[in-house]
Amino acid sequence: MKILITNDDGIYSTGLKATYDSLKNDFETELIAPSTQKSGIGRAISLFEPIRVSRVSAFDKKAYSIGGTPTDSVIIGIHSILDQKPDLVVSGINLGENLSTEAVTTSGTIGAALEAATQDVPVIAASLKLLDEGNKFHEGRIDVDLDFAKKVLNRVVKGIDKNGFPSKVDVLNLNIPEDASEGTPIRITKLARKIFDTTVEERKDPRGRPYYWIDGGHVDNVEEGTDVDVVLNKNEISITPISLEMTAEVDLEIEKILP
Repeated sequence: MKILITNDDGIYSTGLKATYDSLKNDFETELIAPSTQKSGIGRAISLFEPIRVSRVSAFDKKAYSIGGTPTDSVIIGIHSILDQKPDLVVSGINLGENLSTEAVTTSGTIGAALEAATQDVPVIAASLKLLDEGNKFHEGRIDVDLDFAKKVLNRVVKGIDKNGFPSKVDVLNLNIPEDASEGTPIRITKLARKIFDTTVEERKDPRGRPYYWIDGGHVDNVEEGTDVDVVLNKNEISITPISLEMTAEVDLEIEKILP
């Protein structure tokens, strides 16, 4: 398989290097990722400014640094840089878990994955639940143990190579605890509704004007068997199948919408 590797943590991210190291000996890979940290940007696309592309020596091969978003990286990679569509896109390994419907709509890692799926390419979004939350938005290389995560990712990709991508699935959202090991179970899960209890903290700048930080801790009440439950509560590995089809499966009549 030919695999396009991207992320939202930037081209020099420790997680991107781990993904490359996990796959380079078994598959043909191309590294195409944002030039800087783009976490939390979702599926944003650059429509009103040009996008610069640079060739860089990121690891032991040339890579493409994209002056835009994760979504931009996937689009430019598929339609401009590569001579044909990849067989698979891997977005990650993201430094920090991507769980619940909140992550699906805000994560740049999953934003890139959704774009790849829209371009008819199977995709894995891979993320690591960190022991140190302070490492989530670190720029560049950090000291994180990704050895086991690399093994899990390699195993999942080899499974896809052997068995094909699951039918009626557009994205496989893989989340691995940093301290997982060979005995850690791997569960197929569904998305939890929420992962954070959203809070807003108001502060004052030196001139007395208010400014705000959006924050929030993890939710306490989590549905059994969801990705949040499996990864955060049970400290196990989660694979969540995601579809681009977001239409609610309800029998809704127009008379119930219009007055």
